[in-house]
Formats: sequence, structure tokens, C-alpha cells
Amino acid sequence: MRIGGFQRFSLIDYPGKICAVVFTQGCNFRCGYCHNPELVPRTEGKISEEAVLSFLERRRSLLDAVTITGGEPLLQEDIADFIRKVKEKGFSVKLDTNGSFPERLSSLLDELDYVAMDVKAPLYKYKSVVGVNINEEKIKKSIEIIMNSGVDYEFRTTVVRSELSKEDIIEIGRMLKGAKRFVLQKVRTEKVLNGRFRTAKTYSDAEFEDMRRELERYVEECIVR
Repeated sequence: MRIGGFQRFSLIDYPGKICAVVFTQGCNFRCGYCHNPELVPRTEGKISEEAVLSFLERRRSLLDAVTITGGEPLLQEDIADFIRKVKEKGFSVKLDTNGSFPERLSSLLDELDYVAMDVKAPLYKYKSVVGVNINEEKIKKSIEIIMNSGVDYEFRTTVVRSELSKEDIIEIGRMLKGAKRFVLQKVRTEKVLNGRFRTAKTYSDAEFEDMRRELERYVEECIVR
């Protein structure tokens, strides 16, 4: 496992649970507004897997879960083995993914307790938003796999006004029709991959509320974070 960062305690990264957060190194997307740009290059990690597992062993009674995020965790060749080691210590495991590796995702579902998939854009805008050439059918397949998995989940979209119109966001909701939970995330600009996004804007609270109400025509629950 290439681990680029480790957060020992979080109340916000796993709904309803106290967790630690493992940040894997490397991502296959190049979203300009990415707020973890240091995790994008596929370099060697700064933290050893052994150090993380040793910490978790000492925190069995204090933590409920581990969130594995990135970067893109499914780029990690040892991800399945790492998840099993974490589960053996009694922790629930949440995986964050960009949905570009549906087969790898499917192979892990039996070990996962929660999946959060970032849906970057409606399919017709995907390549421009993620900054790379991508097979959009893989995104559709991952959505289908998650919705039919029986594992608790959420889909989420980071909302940048210059990247996604209100109609784009509603179109994502249509794409997720029948989903349990859809989260709209306001863009964070403290650090970004592409400097032009340092002044990126999102929508007003009132506009988010209008979109949230509209999206609940398609999904069971829509949350604004």
C-alpha cells in the first residue's frame, strides 16, 4: 500500500462512526479543484502500512471504523489484503472511490461496510471535468454495482459553479435515479491541483436548497455539505 497520509481521528468521514482515515497515494484523474493535490502523483507513500496497522491495534476500543480514501484507493494493488487486515482487527471499513474501476470495486464489496463514490459530472461532461480520457461506461457500471450491492453507500458531487451548471447537477440526479443518498459538496479552495481554481465559486445556500429539493425527485435523500 502506498499511503500518503493518515488521520488518526475523524467524526465526519464515516457517517455515524468515529474513524481513522487512510489517504492512499496516486490518482488516475486530474480534477483541477482537487483539494488533495499532493496525493495525485503515484509516488511512494510517506507512511508504512505497518505503522497504520500498529496504530489501529492500539485503538481498537476507541475507534469504530477506518475510511480509505485518496487519491484513488483502487489503484493500490494490495488494497484487498489491507482491507482484510483492518477488518480482522474489528473495524468497519468505508471506501471512497471515483468509480473508474468497477471490476476491482465489485471484487471488494463483500469486505466493505460503506462505499462513497464521487460522481464528477453528467456523463457528457466527464472528460472535461476529470481532465483525462475516460470510459464513461465504467462510471455507469460502478453506479449500478453500488446501488445493487446491499452495502450502505452514498454518491457525492463536488460543486464548482464554472464546471457544473444547475442543469448538469440535476442531470446527475437523473443518472442516480433510485439511489439511497446523494451528497452535494461545496468546493474547497484552500489548496487545489490547478491554480485557476483558487478563486472557484460555488452556488449560494438558497440555490443549493432549490437543487436539493429538485434532486429529491430522483433520490431518496439529498444532503448539502
